[in-house]
Amino acid sequence: MKLNIALLPGDGIGPEVTDQAVKSVKAVCRRFGHEVVFSHGWVGAAAIDRFGDPFPEETHRLCMASDAVLFGAIGDPKYDNNPGAPVRPEQGLLRMRKGLGLYANIRPVETFPPLLHKSPLRRELVEGAGFVCIRELTGGIYFGERGRRDGGSTAFDTCTYTREEITRILKLGFEFARKRNKKLTVVDKANILESSRLWREVAREMSSSWPDVTTEYMFVDNAAMQIIQWPRNFDVLITENMFGDILTDEASVITGSMGLLPSASVGTHTSVFEPIHGSWPQAAGKNIANPVAAILSAAMMFEYAFSLPEEGRAIRDAVKDSLEEGIVTGDIAGEGEMAYSTSETGDWIAARITSQSSM
Repeated sequence: MKLNIALLPGDGIGPEVTDQAVKSVKAVCRRFGHEVVFSHGWVGAAAIDRFGDPFPEETHRLCMASDAVLFGAIGDPKYDNNPGAPVRPEQGLLRMRKGLGLYANIRPVETFPPLLHKSPLRRELVEGAGFVCIRELTGGIYFGERGRRDGGSTAFDTCTYTREEITRILKLGFEFARKRNKKLTVVDKANILESSRLWREVAREMSSSWPDVTTEYMFVDNAAMQIIQWPRNFDVLITENMFGDILTDEASVITGSMGLLPSASVGTHTSVFEPIHGSWPQAAGKNIANPVAAILSAAMMFEYAFSLPEEGRAIRDAVKDSLEEGIVTGDIAGEGEMAYSTSETGDWIAARITSQSSM
């Protein structure tokens, strides 16, 4: 099978961790007899510096012409610390999502047995925890009308959702729940927000078509508490854009490091696969960032974009082996334990993928 993959390394540690994901992809393709072609694209601060645009048209065309996108991270302090900047790296990410029709972000929250002691929560709370967060990605307050009035003294951001937008994301949530443990938690703020009331209304209507799925409803503030108190109670959690942005970052710390968790953004065009962490500019070029989230994003790419579950499993198995054998970066290594570099970790995992075939 020929795989055409767009590489968008982005900013900060993005290029370093994406390089490690590429190593694993190449190892898998050699092992299973696939041909892979990578094409580089610019996005974020790196694209602003080069083209004056965080998501150039040629990058959009590259994504549309590819089978999948491996994305690193965006963000740079020179823009983060300047609220008046007319062009910002994050604008490129929003335009990419909108332009590719990526209306759903899928973030599996997984705990790893060798790293349970790294979680800030007690072992008995997180052991066995594992759920999927599905976040609506192209609607809500991030894409609503915004502006200033009263000479700039008043600012507004509008949260708007249509029934169509809500229906398509909920359909995905019900499908995921049906394939897992048949429980869907719809998170909203229906006691306050009109947009949330529409979410709950549509969810109640749709739930009758999925009688084998238990549908529960939870206010976002309650969900924020319960994710920490009883993470094992969740199976599939689905919510709107801003709530999902916040809750998924909260949920990510359960596993012990944001450097461990991947994500997929899917929709009407080319899907994008990326680690959930940011660009961590302070670590850029130091070869210390954890590449596992980027590597597991590549595993999701094989599974979601190419329907190649065995290839994805080969990556997951190699990552599991690396954690069990202590081949980890400094964010995971314990006191007195050896911390491996970004590239050393990536090399080990790629080599493990290759050696699996003879095991």
